[in-house]
Amino acid sequence: MPRARQLSDKEEHARSLVDSPVWLPTVAGVESGFRNKAKMAVGGTVEAPTLGILDRDLAGVDLRDCGLHSPGLTTALDRIASWISSTGLTPYDVATRSGELKHVLLTESPDGELLLRLVVRSTALEARVRSRLPALLDAVPGIRVVTLNVQPEHKAVLEGDREVVLTESAVLPMRLATGVTLQLGPRSFFQTNTFVAEALYEQARTWVEGLDVRTIWDLYCGVGGFALHLAGPGREVLGVEVSADAIDAATATAAELGVAASFVAGDATAYALGWDAAPDLPDLVVVNPPRRGIGADLAGWLETSGVHHVVYSSCNAESLERDLALMPSLRPVEARVLDMFPHTTHYEVIVLLSRQ
Repeated sequence: MPRARQLSDKEEHARSLVDSPVWLPTVAGVESGFRNKAKMAVGGTVEAPTLGILDRDLAGVDLRDCGLHSPGLTTALDRIASWISSTGLTPYDVATRSGELKHVLLTESPDGELLLRLVVRSTALEARVRSRLPALLDAVPGIRVVTLNVQPEHKAVLEGDREVVLTESAVLPMRLATGVTLQLGPRSFFQTNTFVAEALYEQARTWVEGLDVRTIWDLYCGVGGFALHLAGPGREVLGVEVSADAIDAATATAAELGVAASFVAGDATAYALGWDAAPDLPDLVVVNPPRRGIGADLAGWLETSGVHHVVYSSCNAESLERDLALMPSLRPVEARVLDMFPHTTHYEVIVLLSRQ
């Protein structure tokens, strides 16, 4: 489908679900080479591994040349595949439940540095990987972080709970064009389209700078993307995120930037519902939930809380519509579609809500 048609369909879909009086121009970005993260299932044999997906017969289909990936990812994946062969890392065979290496997860920063996670069934080959690590770093000079993620179960789960960091550095700096450098740990979430993510953060910052806002909560804050872009003179920001690793990264970044932003590890909804200091309610709340949306409990709290403004960043306009129906006092003022995921029906939409 032509890109122009993709964009118009997404705009039409968003407008049919979100009743905003103002729609800003859609942020499109490039249509290829935009993806900063590769999630590759490993198949084939140790002599000829495939990095991509598994077909219906559970055979590996190689997608190292995927046009969505940045050129840096494409080059690195070729070299990583060669290193896998030379290291003797046996691809996991789903049908026979044998082998060790399940997935290759690779993330690239705007500076061209890389975070590589090797998802393995066990740590049986850890010593071998460590001994061959210098060869990997020579083959792919941009690699900054390498980890083993242990996922021992035979089920369709991308990663496990245990992460073994093999390099001196455990975080990947994401130096954004907005002037903020986020610290991305192995388990940290970051949008897969860096250009569009920068536009997303910049849009929120533009809105906030036009409001009389002194205190901000960033719920589902991740590594602090929104919080650290909204922090500034005369403003205090609090981020809440369930991942303790992400909170540690966000706290370190705030200290480096010298901004008034603090972070708490916890469930976003539970944190809001447990807040009983009404005079200290924030002037503005940012929510950036997963596809299911913020849900009835948090939407109900926002509706009755008295919070004046909400910035809602959504990757699913249908759950956004449901949440907005539960917050009738918070009305859309402006909205924008951002084409975070070209060539799919998915997109990001960000909405500024103000209490009527």
